Amino acid sequence: MEIIQVVGLGIISTILILIIKEQKPMFAFLIAASTSILIFLFLMGKIGAVINELERMAESAGVQMIYLKTILKIIGIAYIAEFGSQIVRDAGQESIASKIELAGKVLIMVLAIPIIGIIIETVMKLLPA
Repeated sequence: MEIIQVVGLGIISTILILIIKEQKPMFAFLIAASTSILIFLFLMGKIGAVINELERMAESAGVQMIYLKTILKIIGIAYIAEFGSQIVRDAGQESIASKIELAGKVLIMVLAIPIIGIIIETVMKLLPA
């Protein structure tokens, strides 16, 4: 049922944007950005529920929370970078959108270094000397 609300909001916003775009392109962009933010805020509660469930599962499996939190940060960076780059792309700024995506990738790599180190360490322990 919630997807119907999101799709409805998207369709209504799109119709408004198409009507307004010729006369006031800035207002059209503001409607697009506002709609994107509203959809993102709508999803925040759902994302919180998923994170809580993943934390519960990690605890019951005995996984150290530092690894889960790092992976969740990586996923968060990916979503936020994608979201930001799409809004900037909607405004017609392709080069800035590309830089946002690059920044997201670099930050993901920085956060992934400890996890990659642990994976390499584990593999090295499994290999015969």
